[in-house]
Amino acid sequence: MKYDVIVLGSGPGGYVTAIRASQLGLKTAVVEREALGGICLNWGCIPTKALLKSANVFEYIEHAEDYGISVAAPKADFGGMVKRSRGVAEGMSKGVQFLMKKNKIDVIMGNGKLLPGKQLEVTDEAGKKQTLSADHIIIATGARSRQLPSIPQDGKNIIGYREAMTLKDQPKRLVVVGSGAIGVEFAYFYNAIGTEVTVVEYQDRIVPVEDADVSKQLEKSFKKSGIKVMTSSEVLGVESKGKEQVVTIKTKKSEETIACDVVLSAAGVVANLENIGLEDVGIVVDQGKVVVDDYYATNIPGYYAIGDCVPGPALAHVASAEGITCVEKIAGHTPEPIDYGNIPGCTYCFPEVASVGMTEAQAKEAGHEVKVGKFPFSASGKASASGHKDGFVKLVFDAKYGELLGGHMIGANVTEMVAELVALRKLETTGHELIKTIHPHPTLSEAVMEAAAAAYDEVIHL
Repeated sequence: MKYDVIVLGSGPGGYVTAIRASQLGLKTAVVEREALGGICLNWGCIPTKALLKSANVFEYIEHAEDYGISVAAPKADFGGMVKRSRGVAEGMSKGVQFLMKKNKIDVIMGNGKLLPGKQLEVTDEAGKKQTLSADHIIIATGARSRQLPSIPQDGKNIIGYREAMTLKDQPKRLVVVGSGAIGVEFAYFYNAIGTEVTVVEYQDRIVPVEDADVSKQLEKSFKKSGIKVMTSSEVLGVESKGKEQVVTIKTKKSEETIACDVVLSAAGVVANLENIGLEDVGIVVDQGKVVVDDYYATNIPGYYAIGDCVPGPALAHVASAEGITCVEKIAGHTPEPIDYGNIPGCTYCFPEVASVGMTEAQAKEAGHEVKVGKFPFSASGKASASGHKDGFVKLVFDAKYGELLGGHMIGANVTEMVAELVALRKLETTGHELIKTIHPHPTLSEAVMEAAAAAYDEVIHL
């Protein structure tokens, strides 16, 4: 079988790449070993958001009296939440199947292995092999949960994110190792439905890639919700004692142990590069990532890589953008290289976290003289009306030129607000222009305008 483009992997990088390639008139195939939609649709972005929504609804019901509503004591149906999450994931995967048919993309199920000469060998479940060829082969194999030597995952007592979404029984006590997006999202979910949760973070603050003020606020909110947070702490090991797991943790002061039912290892991801033929083709890999140029070409002509298996943020929307850029270049278009300084990041715990660009510390380290504006949701009429006043919007401007260097938000629904800041940075909008951009009232988004005004001492509602 000969194609113009073959995409290895059908996650948000792979299937989006394939659709764009087909739109551009290229005969396209996708090779997938498990399920269309990859980790994101089946085990990541989508089903986790379904779980988080269930937790959010449960919390609303628990606090119904705050809104003048009387209801009977609610009870979390853990199995029902998991079932709903799986149903949402299944529906999204079927949606991708429809898109493949609509765009006349061949879907070939099986394990793909790169071969020299722009070929790909696919082995199906029965062990039957077939060889495909294409002018362009794009690697989009994604990533999986990183295994820590001190806490090897067994899928039962020490689990990764996949198992965390499909546990048969809700644990009474959970220790989460790592406080990146995966860690804090699951910490919020399980705590919200009644599990006793401890978060252990090696660095000196949770969500360490975010602005320090955001980390401080999230830790405060988590502790208020009953989540125990341990920073500057390292898990030395886990010992199983019957159904109980005893976690040994080294802190700044001493060592201590915590007993729990399940340990969730959420210390990042590692690219899926094993056994796909990289060595046979001669494709260069550095520090666990495929080396590519600005348009995702590898060192071997005709082979490309995108998404979590190349350097850069391991985010679904980044993978999609990389794939589109890659195939548009292949098709002879002139796409702009992606600006990795303007990638939004979102974390869907509660309160939510969203950011783009430099933190205040990064801006100062880069030599900028900065103006910083901060507007708390406690001063927002819409936040007060909605009952969620924790959090703020923080904007960092270059003092000389008014450039928006970074934006950092924590609060209810801020993941729906951050795209405004991405567009502002893309369009090189200044702080004064943002202040004069009229925002609707009452909305949470007003906080963006107010934060800009605070940076220039023009804030009205503080």
